[in-house]
Amino acid sequence: MSQHPEHISGLVERVTFHSAESGFAVLRVKARGHRELVTVVGTVPSVAVGEWIEATGTWRIDSQYGQQLRANVLHTTPEGVAKYLGSGLIKGIGPHFADKHVKAIGMEVFEVLEQSPERMLEVDGIGARRQQRILAAWHEQKAVREVMVFLHSHGVGTSRAFRIYKVYGDDAIQKVQEDPYRLARDIWGIGFKTADQIAASLGIDKQSYLRARAGVRYAAQSHAPTPSRGASRSRGRPEPSSTALNHRTLVQSSL
Repeated sequence: MSQHPEHISGLVERVTFHSAESGFAVLRVKARGHRELVTVVGTVPSVAVGEWIEATGTWRIDSQYGQQLRANVLHTTPEGVAKYLGSGLIKGIGPHFADKHVKAIGMEVFEVLEQSPERMLEVDGIGARRQQRILAAWHEQKAVREVMVFLHSHGVGTSRAFRIYKVYGDDAIQKVQEDPYRLARDIWGIGFKTADQIAASLGIDKQSYLRARAGVRYAAQSHAPTPSRGASRSRGRPEPSSTALNHRTLVQSSL
């Protein structure tokens, strides 16, 4: 790969990993001039899905993760911050007030929301009532971000992560850690194979009871006979002889 510095800019589609302590981040970015998502690795104090970033670095090939831009300069832009604030994720701040926040407070707007919320009153048009609405939405969104970062770090895309959060709420991390296979039962669009990949990322043993139980359910559903059009739904379950497949065989054939 070229060792010459390259500059890219684009929208953060996924925060695969971000350390609040060190700032180290692995991001998936929809960058200008690139058809596929770009992996950007670098350090940035804070970053969220939907923000616009700029990065300068060199391309490297990681033996495990493929092509990456190793950025020695990585930062969000005022436009990106305003776009995130005005995206509708934080109730009380639309595009108009988002621009006002960035112009009045600058790039430190996230730190102000977190640590010095009284400074929000410096923004023209922000009174005590709107300030409280914004802070409540910010803290709610913070919980969402924590769940999203956790799910992204285990290979879950943004749309599925939002569906998981809608179902489980703030308990999403705990529920997924306890039993990732419940996703196949509870979340539309997630099946056993996807849940199994998440479980492997979480370090759940392939011989675990959780996996075996989920595998039996998946295999039974996969091998279930499809009712004929003329069959009456009132006839109940099929005869035992038609479904008497050994569970161990089912699991082995499907896992």
